[in-house]
Amino acid sequence: MSTINHQWERFTFQKKLARFAVYLVTVAAFLASIRTVDVIPEFFYDAPNQISDMFSRMWPLDTAFYPITVHAALMETLHIATLGTLVTLIFAVPLALLNARNVVANPVVNWISRFFLVSSRSVNSLVWALLFVAVFGPGVIAGVLAIAFRSVGFIGKLLAEAIEEINMGTIEALRATGASWASVLIKGYWPQVKPAFFSIVLFRWDINVRESAVLGLVGAGGIGVVLNDAMNLFEWQKVSMVLFSIFAVVILAEILVVQIRKRMI
Repeated sequence: MSTINHQWERFTFQKKLARFAVYLVTVAAFLASIRTVDVIPEFFYDAPNQISDMFSRMWPLDTAFYPITVHAALMETLHIATLGTLVTLIFAVPLALLNARNVVANPVVNWISRFFLVSSRSVNSLVWALLFVAVFGPGVIAGVLAIAFRSVGFIGKLLAEAIEEINMGTIEALRATGASWASVLIKGYWPQVKPAFFSIVLFRWDINVRESAVLGLVGAGGIGVVLNDAMNLFEWQKVSMVLFSIFAVVILAEILVVQIRKRMI
């Protein structure tokens, strides 16, 4: 009687072929990108010396520069991030409700709201800032609107997902009693989605603090204007003071958000 020997293999031939194709495409894309970037070897090899020279120019920090210019610009940056986040809610909350299928069951309305949310996320905050600077001119208004329009897609998408994950038993019970749509929204949806809402908004505000720090590079106000001016004048000690201040504010904002979220949970 003949015996049949079965050899176990982790991947089938088709899977091996697919994995090889993925590796091949990845390597090919990497090599094509390297050729497209067109790295100049002389600059690449000289980069460590240039970095060392730049750091030597940036030290020590020009601490006297902080109370004169940096502090006011930092406060303006925080105001841009805060106002931008608040303005975002005006657009993000309605779009999230329209995008949530358990609130609005119309596929066309869901698709239209999703289109606006995706459009917001697909455009970088610096690009939004350039557009609003062209419309409103340089200043804080352009920065606030850039932060707001960039954040709509982020908050709207996450909030819509949180709404879709709620327990519908309470909603159906309220509807069965003949409650109005507003009552269902306030008494049924809001209590369940409130923790996620504040968590999402705080998280986005933390991100906006970081993004608003660079909007001044295109004239949208904040600390970025001071940083851009110092770099253009090659005042590297002032640059290091600005960078250190931005880093400190970002860390403090992160700590603040974490502590607030801990108290809310």
